[in-house]
Amino acid sequence: VHGKSINRLKSIDEQSEQGFAGLTKKERLGMERDQGKLQASLGGIREMGGRPDLIFVIDVKKEALAIAEANKLGIPVVAVVDTNCPPDGIDYIIPGNDDASRAISLYCDLAARAALDGMSAQLGAAGVDIGAMEEAPEEE
Repeated sequence: VHGKSINRLKSIDEQSEQGFAGLTKKERLGMERDQGKLQASLGGIREMGGRPDLIFVIDVKKEALAIAEANKLGIPVVAVVDTNCPPDGIDYIIPGNDDASRAISLYCDLAARAALDGMSAQLGAAGVDIGAMEEAPEEE
């Protein structure tokens, strides 16, 4: 389903770059409206190369749909689970507070560092000399 929508968004973007040549005002407005809706719902996943290896979720209640979709697709779910949330559908539970902004910042920082460590370990195992790379992996 998402593949068709992403292709539609790319098609509309290409037409937009050409100024919607050959379209009536009504058709152009409809395309711009579709573009806005698709961008809002698919903007973040648009340039992904494929299916993610896992998803990391902070608020299990708010992201119940994403968790259900990941379960359906067989994508492992890592989530911060508060006492007021059911752990259903979560493969790797991180018990913690999903409301405090400092806690959320810490969880995101730790997840990002773990991902970067894993990527550099994978590159190292593949025999890539990270020190000799032109563009080093960015770390915040």
